[in-house]
Amino acid sequence: MTDTIAALGVLNDLDVKARSEALDAFYARFKDDPLVVEKWLSLQAMSRLPNTLDTVRALLKHPAFSMKNPNKVRSLLGAFAGGNQQRFHAASGEGYDFIAEQTILLDKINPHGSARLLPPLGRWRRYDPARQEKMKAALKRVLDTPGLSSDAYEIATKSLG
Repeated sequence: MTDTIAALGVLNDLDVKARSEALDAFYARFKDDPLVVEKWLSLQAMSRLPNTLDTVRALLKHPAFSMKNPNKVRSLLGAFAGGNQQRFHAASGEGYDFIAEQTILLDKINPHGSARLLPPLGRWRRYDPARQEKMKAALKRVLDTPGLSSDAYEIATKSLG
């Protein structure tokens, strides 16, 4: 397993046919092992490939993912926001918008889980002014959500303060 994950890690940042074949074969082999599937989700969320956000969006609809499962949320969305500095912090701000959107959706299901997605946005002071503004806008979008949980409200408010 360790060797297989290491090999996938090497392929993960390469835009080659072998990458998708290996990821598909890995999932087919381990789809009944939830912990291994979580590694599979995280690996894809942390890819440096330009289309990683599209991949993460597609994985939201994959049978292996459930917004109701906190471990799956952490493995996919948490890994993207917290573990993929390059794609989460894309200059366009689309990573920030995506995490704000997912936080809002998750907040209705799991308020504590939604709050756990916010800390990467709260680190806005570490980035250039353009990214700072986009990160703060994403946090404000979350705060402006009617019926926002106290968990998410607290993290978003402290992050902006």
